[in-house]
Amino acid sequence: MKGVVIQGVRDVAVHDVPMPTIKADTDVILKTRLSGLCGSDLHSYRQTDPGVGFTIGHEVVSEVYEVGSAVKKFKVGDIVASPFASNCGDCWYCSKGYTARCAQAQPFGSPALNGAQAEYVRQPLADAALFTIPPGVPEHLMLLLCDILPTGYSCAYHGRRLLDEDDDREMTSPMDGVAVVIGCGPVGLCCISSAKLMFKTVYATDPSPARRALAEKHGAIALPLDELHPAILQATDGRGADAALELVGNEAALKTSMDLVRPFGAVSSIGMHIKPLTLSGEYLYSKK
Repeated sequence: MKGVVIQGVRDVAVHDVPMPTIKADTDVILKTRLSGLCGSDLHSYRQTDPGVGFTIGHEVVSEVYEVGSAVKKFKVGDIVASPFASNCGDCWYCSKGYTARCAQAQPFGSPALNGAQAEYVRQPLADAALFTIPPGVPEHLMLLLCDILPTGYSCAYHGRRLLDEDDDREMTSPMDGVAVVIGCGPVGLCCISSAKLMFKTVYATDPSPARRALAEKHGAIALPLDELHPAILQATDGRGADAALELVGNEAALKTSMDLVRPFGAVSSIGMHIKPLTLSGEYLYSKK
């Protein structure tokens, strides 16, 4: 079959690669229908997260092609969506809903598990990991639920939850509070749309004017960084944002989050940080 293989720094190519086979009775083999790219694939492409010789990609809507003998919930021909990593559904992390940290998790598009930028892909632990597409949901929209939308939502949700951990209010309608989203790429846009359900006002920033324009369409007040801080201070009587939602994954973005958030505020960071971080303990202390 054909697969997109990482070969080195900024070097990917389509190769003939072996068809995946069932290795455990809880596996299924999936035939790819739609597959997406993730910002984390850039770490492989740039080799900031080293590793070569595997197929990239971890967002896929597919058709069940073959099932292991222990798979109970799925059959050949089902149209399904896969999360970015497998999970068992039974361990301590899965029981808490932290499936991305499952004790048996294997992330797609890594040396541990070939990814979904291929004609076929092996899905471990299928009964716990796969989702059947509901009737009437277009496949291209379901693709968003493999990673990008839940990742953006989780960033906003955990920012809100940290603020409300001692509060019984339900997060089902817009509330008081100011959030700021740092990074307006695709995941950032999903975070903005999610944050609009949880905060009264959502600011956003990104170096790209085009991305800021998209952020405005998603409901944010999008400003260049040099205009953002004074605008937030003015809107909050000098306090700063209640929650800073960081989706970039570098030290400058995390520092910006700390600059913009108020003391006793919340910083929710889901950017994929690869390099070491240098943060001032005194500065962190001033925010608590």
